[in-house]
Amino acid sequence: MRERREREAHARAFDRAADLYDAARPDYPADAVAWLTEDVTGPVVDLGAGTGKLTQAVVGSGFEVIAVDPSPQMLGVLASRVPEADARIGAGESIPVPDASAGLVVAAQAWHWVDRERAVPEVARVLRPGGRIGLVWNDRDESVEWVRELGELMGAGEAHFGEEEEPAVGAPFGELERHDVRWVQSLTLDGLLDLARSRSYFITKDPDGQAAVIASLRRLHAEHPELAGTERIELPYVTRCYRATLG
Repeated sequence: MRERREREAHARAFDRAADLYDAARPDYPADAVAWLTEDVTGPVVDLGAGTGKLTQAVVGSGFEVIAVDPSPQMLGVLASRVPEADARIGAGESIPVPDASAGLVVAAQAWHWVDRERAVPEVARVLRPGGRIGLVWNDRDESVEWVRELGELMGAGEAHFGEEEEPAVGAPFGELERHDVRWVQSLTLDGLLDLARSRSYFITKDPDGQAAVIASLRRLHAEHPELAGTERIELPYVTRCYRATLG
């Protein structure tokens, strides 16, 4: 129960930083979007759509998209970013679309927030027979030493709710397939700091804790031999993609 309350508090934290989230978070690589939508007939439901990072890419691939999120603040940014999408308040446990009306339900950086026992049958309800669920995460590549140190300084481990674990879906869906895409985000120091500020585990810290994180990241940039003196920071990612078909 305590973990559930903490999870909900971190999820609500994004309401306070919707614009920052949109500006700081990375987009999704084209190869990832192509794999998730391969052989799909729309419409597509983007679950936990946030400010529309994935929504925009799927719309750009020619699909009709219904963007679902519990946060009016996040959806307000999404409506400005992707006016072509149909933005609706909802959640993984209560998706505001009719039965058997979608060909694909995707969740970007969002599946770890849902109650899977309720969300899986709800996703199955809105999909047509043979429809698909697609899950995707942008993970910093912490096999790189300075990126691992970056994660430690940002305090990512303080609010671990399964974001980096292998996801589970289960019946009535078939086996999860996985596809990884490696790529690099180029950003400035200010962009890196905003990336930290957009994380739920930063937003929920007190002001002193936030200031300490920012100071430690500035030191990392100034002193680490792979970063010192660089105007552009090349931050490596591994985008993890998963898909499963409704049985």
